[in-house]
Amino acid sequence: MGENSKSVLIIGAGIAGIQAALDLGDMGIKVYLIEKNPCIGGRMSQLDKTFPTLDCSICILAPKLSECYRHPNITLYTLSEVQKVEGKIGNFTVEVLKHARYVKEDACTNCGDCAAICPVRGVKNYFDADLKTQAAIFIPFPAAVPPVYMIDKDACVNLNYGICGLCAQNCGAEAIDLTQKDSVLTIDNVSAIIVATGLDLDENIAPLSHYGYGIYQNVVTAMEFERLICASGPQAGHLKRISDGVDPKKIAFLQCIDSRTQRAQKYCSAICCMYTTKEAMVAFEHNDELESYVFYIDMRAGGKGFQNFLGRGKDEYNIKYIKSKIAKVNVDENESPIIVYEDLDSGEIKQMTVDIVVLATCIIPTLGLDKLANILDIELNEYRYVKTDPFFPVETSKEGIFTCGCAREPMDIPRSVAEASGAAARAAEVIRGG
Repeated sequence: MGENSKSVLIIGAGIAGIQAALDLGDMGIKVYLIEKNPCIGGRMSQLDKTFPTLDCSICILAPKLSECYRHPNITLYTLSEVQKVEGKIGNFTVEVLKHARYVKEDACTNCGDCAAICPVRGVKNYFDADLKTQAAIFIPFPAAVPPVYMIDKDACVNLNYGICGLCAQNCGAEAIDLTQKDSVLTIDNVSAIIVATGLDLDENIAPLSHYGYGIYQNVVTAMEFERLICASGPQAGHLKRISDGVDPKKIAFLQCIDSRTQRAQKYCSAICCMYTTKEAMVAFEHNDELESYVFYIDMRAGGKGFQNFLGRGKDEYNIKYIKSKIAKVNVDENESPIIVYEDLDSGEIKQMTVDIVVLATCIIPTLGLDKLANILDIELNEYRYVKTDPFFPVETSKEGIFTCGCAREPMDIPRSVAEASGAAARAAEVIRGG
């Protein structure tokens, strides 16, 4: 590929963006992969296991991360955001703002000596859903790609007050560069753009105090629970209550939190029924005396093998499904959540005391998608996802710009991967014809 060869720019390096990049790279097409976080992998990298096979998430993802990082046709820009796009199909010019990492990516050996000596502690780790803290210089998780540390500029005392600098003194590879500045890169001759920005979660914009979230320690979101049961998470895979460290015996999973309601989001998040059952199964594998209760409005399991998966949960994993509407969540003197609900089968108002409550919160468009849509000059639909034609699901309102995965609607991993390959094929058509 020569310097002026046609290329594709992909915004977002979750599983969909990675799959699209690998497909295009294997075709011999130059790819620029833009990711706003310090590492690639997106939400899938935070999961313990995937449904309906209960395969290890990182076991599936890690080879793709490594391949994407080393692929000769893929150039990866992390801590980066698209800030300007000009041109049209076949010839876009894109400006990318690359934030300073304060660590040289080509020099860092991922040894961890800098973090070991850093005196600033208590910085929340976004990868562990803010359940674990770290030093001001950190790597999000051990298998992160690129395997490079970064400095939290808001927490670093050297960047803010000009003191310390112990990380630089302790780095044998001389990889620390506290003088780094944000920079703007211009990428020319981009033939097509793929928007694969993924998803965000309702807890990022809504307090959820009605369910006791943020008030009671033992009320957690599904993503937080995912990290709590994961072997690489803050509890090293040993599920315990946050309030007192006691092993839970009863867990309640509350469905449709801020989904399918006039108060918040009117749409169904599509995958909550399945990932809730998966989380209950994984929790049972940690403790086979555990009882799980799923409080649901409707069970929606439309994929291959999904209905059988729910049946397995009921028959083999001690999961009980209660068709209900949740009124509120209180706690008793032991900080055990008390769920007040209407049993829709009997019409009665009931209460249940459990050890942990897990909220299946609504999937929402990634924060900042509105701004990106304005930059790209593409339309969003009424729910603020990327607008597409039902018969051409990867095509946006602007020719030459495609989309895939949860950028356009909530969906599971297999469907995101399939759509990513479809978007890559359409982008390749722009370059190769077809």
